[in-house]
Amino acid sequence: MSKHHLILAAALLGAASAAQAEVVNAGPNGFEIKHSIQLVAPPATVYAAFGRIGGWWAKGHTYSDDSANLRLSLTPGGCFCERLPNGGGIEHMRVTYVDPGKRVVMTGALGPLLYEATAGVMDVQIERLAGGARFTLNYRAAGFARGGAEKLAPLVDQVLAEQVKRFRTFATSSSRSN
Repeated sequence: MSKHHLILAAALLGAASAAQAEVVNAGPNGFEIKHSIQLVAPPATVYAAFGRIGGWWAKGHTYSDDSANLRLSLTPGGCFCERLPNGGGIEHMRVTYVDPGKRVVMTGALGPLLYEATAGVMDVQIERLAGGARFTLNYRAAGFARGGAEKLAPLVDQVLAEQVKRFRTFATSSSRSN
């Protein structure tokens, strides 16, 4: 097991204090996690904030330990990628569908799932509500996960709950500064 794999596993276990969300389904070969929050910000602001991932993704859940190394290109074929200090990098997810201001779908295996024979789909939807927007993140991963995907589901849920909580703060502050 690599050093980065151990660091990510420890970070996943340490995220227990993050906001809770729903593990919709989990079994030995896959899981589905859903997070939904309401924001007092227009959908365009929420969408723009989502694209500035380095401003809200927790540095403890990066390989480089620096969120500034993250980027997300909200175009089909775009990359949710991370630069490494040694000149290397990681493609966390690939953008496969974009409806600006409304929806982004990405494919890829997050965190330690990268080292397993799994595939994931993250479907982010932004809906207009009176006085703001609803942000829903749905992540489904399936394949062969040593030890069983149902054991990873609560850990991934905790990590994504932390990111959604940080995103809420970032998107709301972005709305105030516009």
